[in-house]
Amino acid sequence: MIDFSQATIDKMVVHQVGCRAEAEPMRFSKDLMHLQDDEIVSDVLLNYFFKPFKDDAYYNFFHPEDIRNNPVYSTSQMLFEDASKFYDSSVHLAEYLYENSNHPKIRGGEFYMAMFSNVVVDGELVNAIGIFKSENKEIFLKVYLKDQNFELGTQEGINIKKLDKGCLIFNTEQEQGYKICSIDNINKGNEARFWVDDFLGLQPREDNYYFTRNYMEMCRGFVDDVYNKDNEVARADQIDMLNKSMEFFNSKDNFNEANFEHEVIGQPEVIEAFKDYKESYQQESSVPLKEEFDISKSAVKGQKSTFKSILKLDKNFHVYIHGRRDYVERGYDQNKGLNYYTLYYEIES
Repeated sequence: MIDFSQATIDKMVVHQVGCRAEAEPMRFSKDLMHLQDDEIVSDVLLNYFFKPFKDDAYYNFFHPEDIRNNPVYSTSQMLFEDASKFYDSSVHLAEYLYENSNHPKIRGGEFYMAMFSNVVVDGELVNAIGIFKSENKEIFLKVYLKDQNFELGTQEGINIKKLDKGCLIFNTEQEQGYKICSIDNINKGNEARFWVDDFLGLQPREDNYYFTRNYMEMCRGFVDDVYNKDNEVARADQIDMLNKSMEFFNSKDNFNEANFEHEVIGQPEVIEAFKDYKESYQQESSVPLKEEFDISKSAVKGQKSTFKSILKLDKNFHVYIHGRRDYVERGYDQNKGLNYYTLYYEIES
């Protein structure tokens, strides 16, 4: 959890990074911004930079050979030790970002870099470095007075409630590659990897959030790939498995794989299929699936929307099943030649 209520912006600069695919140039500010006398702008910027980071998904800097070969890591390390080199470092990182913006879908925009004091992350008071990029521009209406009449005009600007790309580097856990948050609300698919992989060089921080998310994604994959209609599993039973999995993660503080198999899966033959799928999933995705860990409620909340409990019947009906599989019966009407479901309940509301 990040608390920036007492945070201050110590240094900040903005540069223009053009679209490299269209050979747009770069433009550099001559000096740092002076925000000391404008508390309103400072407060707006703090909200713009920090509010989008709502969950506990953290990263570390990474390099396959030596972490010191990661330019953003080495620059961050230098600035935490000597902030006087901030401006030159911002130019260096803006150029490095431009060099790595090779995908044609990556647009140009403003490059922001800032140093913050008094940031609290998971209860620890730290300094932080922020690197951000805005690519989208929006049209705003402007009301102004002219000759005793109110007139309307338009102005292009940045929506301060929509951060396009951002990274917060907290001055803690240096030996592990710092504790980092990252977000990309613009690019999806292969082009999205440039921000995390090519520019920042990040890997997920191996913590309870990471372990919880990985295991829940594997559980959902098991239902999609194995516990499905191809293996003669009714959709209602698939939904029941997803609901039980979600309930397990919601109600427990600690995860134990043996307990999960007993309480959620139950059937020995399905447990064996689950273990086989877990083994192949780990090998193919290269993610750790621990047998015991403390459950991250933030990760559970983030996964909730992906655990679909909807029974879709042709294009006529959507039935939401939240529990009590024994209250749902499936049958076949020979006279009508149609399948049907019977739902039992006590109270209608």
